[in-house]
Amino acid sequence: MDTIDRPIRSTHAVTNQPPPLAGYDVAGADLALIEGVRREGAGWDEAGLRALGTQAGSAEAIAWGVDANRNAPELRTFDRYGNRIDEVAFHPSWHRLLKVAVGQGLHGAPWREPRPGAHVARAARFAVWSQVESGHGCPISMTYAAVPVLRRRPDLAALFEPVLTSNVYDPGLRPLREKRGALCGMALTEKQGGSDLRANTTRAEPFDGDTYALTGHKWFCSAPMSDAFLVLAQAPDGLTCFFLPRVLPDGTRNAFRIQRLKDKLGNRSNASSEIELDGALALRVGDEGRGVATIIEMVNHTRLDCIAGSASLMRQAFAQAAHHARHRRAFGALLVDAPLMRNVLADLALESEAATTLLLRLAGAVDRGETAFARIGIALGKYWVCKRTPAQVGEALECLGGNGYVEESIMPRLYREAPLNSIWEGSGNVNALDLLRALARQPESLDAYRREVALARGGDVRLDRAADELDSALALAGEEREAAARRIVERLALVLQSSLLVRHAPPAVADAFCSSRLGGDGGFAFGTLLPGADTRSIVDRAWSGTR
Repeated sequence: MDTIDRPIRSTHAVTNQPPPLAGYDVAGADLALIEGVRREGAGWDEAGLRALGTQAGSAEAIAWGVDANRNAPELRTFDRYGNRIDEVAFHPSWHRLLKVAVGQGLHGAPWREPRPGAHVARAARFAVWSQVESGHGCPISMTYAAVPVLRRRPDLAALFEPVLTSNVYDPGLRPLREKRGALCGMALTEKQGGSDLRANTTRAEPFDGDTYALTGHKWFCSAPMSDAFLVLAQAPDGLTCFFLPRVLPDGTRNAFRIQRLKDKLGNRSNASSEIELDGALALRVGDEGRGVATIIEMVNHTRLDCIAGSASLMRQAFAQAAHHARHRRAFGALLVDAPLMRNVLADLALESEAATTLLLRLAGAVDRGETAFARIGIALGKYWVCKRTPAQVGEALECLGGNGYVEESIMPRLYREAPLNSIWEGSGNVNALDLLRALARQPESLDAYRREVALARGGDVRLDRAADELDSALALAGEEREAAARRIVERLALVLQSSLLVRHAPPAVADAFCSSRLGGDGGFAFGTLLPGADTRSIVDRAWSGTR
């Protein structure tokens, strides 16, 4: 058969596709973050934050996040000889991510080096580095929250705080006194109780002084490779908090058995497990019967990190959508120049800025010891910011069309991650009811909230009206009040976010947020801002200084 000479034509020339979003400063591109860090007293860390932002935006770090999620952790129950080892093997990228997080002090810098703005700086760094990958933030957050609990026992804090706040990442199970750095997890919930911690059945039998032998199960134990855990168990006088090391001082493994790893929707890089304790030795933290009261301070800090993690997801989702729209053309124009797409992007940017601004204000409250305001602010922030994240991330994914729905992009991972923080540390109902209890038992928290909102009085008529209308919602009682708990918390959160934006954001941002969230001028979906909204200014502010 004769051959016919003809030119070989390429049918796969790539055009009209955005370049990879890599090689940029994740922190520096976020003006709301930088402004908030300066405003809340951590401007001294701006150079360090931006250095971490540059690393977070590097192709190398982004690849670590991909690999850590593509290669799930593996449970190794026994060694080759049949010895029980209960270890979890991770991809090297997981360890690289943790090494940076620990080296940056995301697990303990405010405790190790307290100074004005330390918690703000740490929250900002956590939000920036979590944009690379969310799962490894779990042991980082738990270690950060464990330190103030240990300080209830100064003798334990003196022993373990230095290694738990060290900037050295030192994986591998050894006695804590032999380690250069360590991480702490928590094992609180059980099959029959979940968030009802008092239903726990794990037993704690006195063993020797303040040492007890714990026997029972835990249904969710995240990051089981950690060096130690805070555990709740029933002691003779009631539910009590304990500090349980994985390896005992003599080098033997504690009776901490990993039964299986959870097959989770998202958070794939992080091992979450079911464990059994079989006479595991642990040190009592706090008085017997005061377990919930002892653990509550830890919960407040991890809830702050739920807000940070959700704000991080929102920001990265918006960044991906804005980057795509700045490079993708449709019907002869860039997507970002299409009025409706710009409306969507601006709405996503508003949600992200409101979450970031609230996060940094709450971290500032922790720094400054504003206990009453932090109590109500963290509870409502945890509820509302985490609730908004799945919708915001889902809309951002849609901005990329089919390109956002394939695994090669980061969007499916962000989408799977988005619901987690609303579940972790108490799901929506638990948080909403907890806030109502705080209002009833600590009325000074509502006073602190009102003082904060009053700082924006006169700045926006819709905000003033919404703040005044809170009284009628808060006046509900009994079952009516409980049934309305989510609505009450939602309004409290939106009024607080609006007040912060009225005070600190440009007029275009504050006006569009108040109009759409408080004024009844927005629709149910993102991208329903009124025609008068300055969407171009909002998008340019949120996505400036990048190619």
